[in-house]
Amino acid sequence: MDSLCIDACYSSLNKKDEELCGDRVLITSSADGTLLVLSDGLGSGVKANILSTLTSKIISTMINRGATIEDTVDTIAHTLPVCKERGIAYSTFMILQIEKDGRGYLAEYDNPPCMLIRGGVPVPFAYKEKTIGGKLVRESRFTAQRGDYFVIVSDGVTQAGMGETLSFGWGEKEVADFLCAPCSQKLSAPRVIGSVLEVARELYLGRPGDDTTVSIAHILPEQQVCLFSGPPRHPADDARLVREYMETGGMHIVSGGTSSEILARELGRKLEVSIDYADSDIPPTAAIAGIDLVTEGVMTLKRAIEIIETYTKLPAAAETTAALDRPDGAAKLAKILIERCTHLKLFIGKSVNPAHQNPDFPTELRVKSRLMDDLGNAMARLGRAVDKKYY
Repeated sequence: MDSLCIDACYSSLNKKDEELCGDRVLITSSADGTLLVLSDGLGSGVKANILSTLTSKIISTMINRGATIEDTVDTIAHTLPVCKERGIAYSTFMILQIEKDGRGYLAEYDNPPCMLIRGGVPVPFAYKEKTIGGKLVRESRFTAQRGDYFVIVSDGVTQAGMGETLSFGWGEKEVADFLCAPCSQKLSAPRVIGSVLEVARELYLGRPGDDTTVSIAHILPEQQVCLFSGPPRHPADDARLVREYMETGGMHIVSGGTSSEILARELGRKLEVSIDYADSDIPPTAAIAGIDLVTEGVMTLKRAIEIIETYTKLPAAAETTAALDRPDGAAKLAKILIERCTHLKLFIGKSVNPAHQNPDFPTELRVKSRLMDDLGNAMARLGRAVDKKYY
């Protein structure tokens, strides 16, 4: 199997009147794959936050350093004893590990089970149980596929509305059934998380009775995006660049006025320029038949990079999703690259635009090729494969 692209993120609702969340999620990515750990601390507030943070940090650190699940759970068992009054663990946990080749491992302790939505329907895991350090742990090994959504929630989700809008809470099966719709629409992980938390908030009547966390690892369907920006250093290479760009499969985007003119001329197609500004700071988009997106260059690229970097830090934040849904060219470019692209192929022209060397221009706007490098780096940090070709 070719290397998988894994998009993992999470978001939480704090229990009413609490400033800190008692759930903690740690996501670590490497060249080999992604590790996601969720821990739910007993109770709420500061104490629960400390317990869940300690649990998730110990697990994440040990697993990433090659420790076995037995050693990891044994360490947790000796670090966080059972509450004497209530006879339950101080902190639950869930471990989800997915390698880039598709091999996966799941370990659950006293947490709602992981939900796998594949092809729009829930798929059960084959579990084995073992007792480690006095704790009953369920394990499963599986093979991930492109398009899969692995959804991990705290009990604040499955118990949402308990005793208020619903007698027994939302329920594990009902949550899984709800997930089928947004996952069938192939929404991004942050959007699926947002839809689940919105329902949970409504079931709690706007005042969550428990910390409520949703984390998703989405195996993105393979999608190559080709982005051409900047004319070649030698005009004689225009035809070769356009030919190689168009012969490369996937979605096609061109960024920059001169680049768009070259593309339209070499293809013998009309360049239709819009004068409608969706954002006064971002030049309008244009259109060329057969090209998925045509944008202005420097200003649009700079803003798109900013949106991608914000996504890297806060993927499931509502303001991040809102930024992707804006109608300007930068948002459209960022949305394609974030939500649909697994492999980015950059076609970079090395010709220098004299206008970009104007000393009155901000330094970061003077060299478009530098912005293309920045874009490639930003996408690489998201775990996307990036290939650059210069002309």
